Amino acid sequence: MNLARIVAAGVGVTGAIALSPTLAHAADAPAAKPAMVSVLHAVPGATVDVYANGKELLPDFKPGTLTDPVSLPAGEYDLKVVAPNAGADGKAIIEANDVKVPAGANITVVAHLSADGKPMLTPYVNDTSALAAGKARVTVRHTAAAPAVDVRANQAVAFKNLVNPKEAMADLAAGNISADVVLAGTQTVAIGPADLSLKAGTNTIVYAWGSAADKNLKLAVQTIDGLGGMPGGVPAGTGGQATAGDSSSAGVIVLGAAGAGALAMLATRRRSRTERA
Repeated sequence: MNLARIVAAGVGVTGAIALSPTLAHAADAPAAKPAMVSVLHAVPGATVDVYANGKELLPDFKPGTLTDPVSLPAGEYDLKVVAPNAGADGKAIIEANDVKVPAGANITVVAHLSADGKPMLTPYVNDTSALAAGKARVTVRHTAAAPAVDVRANQAVAFKNLVNPKEAMADLAAGNISADVVLAGTQTVAIGPADLSLKAGTNTIVYAWGSAADKNLKLAVQTIDGLGGMPGGVPAGTGGQATAGDSSSAGVIVLGAAGAGALAMLATRRRSRTERA
């Protein structure tokens, strides 16, 4: 699937990352709180190489890859996405110059399919607010080409009627749960079950991604720690949340073309944490 379609899916939508000169300029900017960014590639079949200011950042960035969170100084970046092995001078699939990374941003940018199978970008705000002692947070995000679903914990519905690209979350007692995804209002399992260890002071974020029609639905899991409520701690980001019943999904921002560039470059390390159902 050509990643260029992602740009078309995002054009015309207000961008959360504004345009403005180059990586070198970022070093000259006044000191500001850095952005913490992870990227999940959840568009099946689209492997790309990613460049920032002519330097390769993510070679062979494959579907199912979730990058480690990276602290980026606020500033401006020139971005380019090309086909694998095309090189820095290769024809751009996506190109976004002078992209501004705002100070203090904390997001996981997900390239994924809409409910009807069209590529799209959704950056989610990761809730890193303090947790009470012994508590863990679980967040579920629907990023699959699939209809509404119910998310179950130990076969009991925890999040009801979740639709793409909404998210839901809850703070629970730390412990182990068996999670699965069923078609909304039914017992028909679409993904799972998968065993999750919810550790105290963490936000475990579960992404349902892939395509129901193509029978390649999967789970990806991201864990943010350091949320134990100690003042002066350095969590992985700042808050932002939406619940299953929140139709506005305040923690979700859909980016335009500038966001497509941000998807591709906001990481320098990769770690695949994809869990197959």
